[in-house]
Amino acid sequence: MEIKMTTATLARGLEGPSAAEMDCGSRNVTPAARDGAATEAPVAASPAPGPVVNRPSVGEYFGNFMRAVLPPLIGLALVVGLWALVAMKSSDFPGPSKTLDAAVVLFSDPFYSNGPNDQGIGWNILSSLKRVAVGFGVAALVGIPLGFIIGRFAFMNSMLAPIISLLRPVSPLAWLPIGLMVFKAADPASTWTIFICSIWPMILNTAQGVQRVPQDYLNVARVLNLSEFRIITKILFPSVLPYMLTGIRLSIGTAWLVIVAAEMLTGGVGIGFWVWDEWNNLKVEHILIAIFVIGIVGLLLEYLLLLIARRFSYGVN
Repeated sequence: MEIKMTTATLARGLEGPSAAEMDCGSRNVTPAARDGAATEAPVAASPAPGPVVNRPSVGEYFGNFMRAVLPPLIGLALVVGLWALVAMKSSDFPGPSKTLDAAVVLFSDPFYSNGPNDQGIGWNILSSLKRVAVGFGVAALVGIPLGFIIGRFAFMNSMLAPIISLLRPVSPLAWLPIGLMVFKAADPASTWTIFICSIWPMILNTAQGVQRVPQDYLNVARVLNLSEFRIITKILFPSVLPYMLTGIRLSIGTAWLVIVAAEMLTGGVGIGFWVWDEWNNLKVEHILIAIFVIGIVGLLLEYLLLLIARRFSYGVN
């Protein structure tokens, strides 16, 4: 009997209070309490204040703009002023205004062609860029894998380090006669000169990047029994990428410097040959224009590679 009563009580507890119990409970509530419960409205939570954004004023925008633009403008003004002073002291040296007038005429038709030795400055720039692209591309295909090999294997490093140390200080133009003798033509000889001068920074920077990879990474690869291909692609390449891009930037600057001197000696179509040809024609203002053009193209090449380096900055550990 006692067990039955307990079971019934438990069942009533699980089912909840009955209607009679609820009615009795409601009778014990005072009318004032019922009215207060009915009329009481929920209190809405006030929204949290957002972060205060301090937007710069127009004066601050103008100040930042002037700090970024004014120093370069002052530097350019000093260069132009010094240039004008030199032109005033020498009657043969063209001043800024004369050079500007010649540049307007020169760039009004940069792609004219009156034969192989009389072409616009646009064709000469494109020819030089083509030689640089071919020589630099072949140097990258050879130099970057060779840098991985030298950095990865101590035997190859010991074998090739003396050869690189011996050949790297040689002037790039010293290799030009070798190219002329081997290729029997000026154009591949210039490309060969670009190749031999731009390969060393890529080899050395890539090898240094491989040697600076943490040994813990290679130990984990050894424990996982990874193949050499997966070690290079999954571990070495992401870690070495910043060093490799630095070598590429140094190489492209060197290649663009060397192509001008190489074209002066070999002739043909190119910005270096164009500078030498204008000197023979005593057009000094065109030489000054070529100096600015060479500098601007080199700056654009370096800026392009800098953008690529920032795009792949995830490779930095």
